[in-house]
Amino acid sequence: MSTPDRGVPDGVFLDSWSDLGRVLLVGSSAYLLLVVVLRLSGKRTLAKLNAFDLVVTVALGSTLATVLLDRNVSLAEGVLALALLVVLQFVVARLSVRVGRVRRLVKSEPTLLLHQGELLHARLEQQRVAPEEVRQAVRSQGIGGLESVEAVVLETDGTLSVIPTGSAGSASALSDVQAP
Repeated sequence: MSTPDRGVPDGVFLDSWSDLGRVLLVGSSAYLLLVVVLRLSGKRTLAKLNAFDLVVTVALGSTLATVLLDRNVSLAEGVLALALLVVLQFVVARLSVRVGRVRRLVKSEPTLLLHQGELLHARLEQQRVAPEEVRQAVRSQGIGGLESVEAVVLETDGTLSVIPTGSAGSASALSDVQAP
């Protein structure tokens, strides 16, 4: 007499207790080693200063998940992969600070989207930013009118910085932003 098929494939809820033990052991070990490697490499490793940093952070998370869940990846391989990503991030960040070509290759430039209350439509279109998104950024700063804004800058990490007219000062913070 066979049991009726209930439509749940084998292994959906649990393959084996040893698999759970492996996830606990390997996951805890990989996590601790990742924390150590990140502490040794410094704050810049997980910074969100630009798109390159975001990609490295996502890659670290993906690698950790693979180590946790893929039985074919040993702890040693996973830790080596995590350490490699951190070292490469460190090297590229260091080089981008010292070598202009590397910096231009890895990092984008901030883009002025609004200047002295006027939307710069060509730049908005070039950067694929809708005017509504600029207005929303201005509103989120508690500012009711674009005329009260000196500048809105699309930063290298994708965020919008809003500088109110009364806070522009000498505008030296805009020195690395291309003028309109």
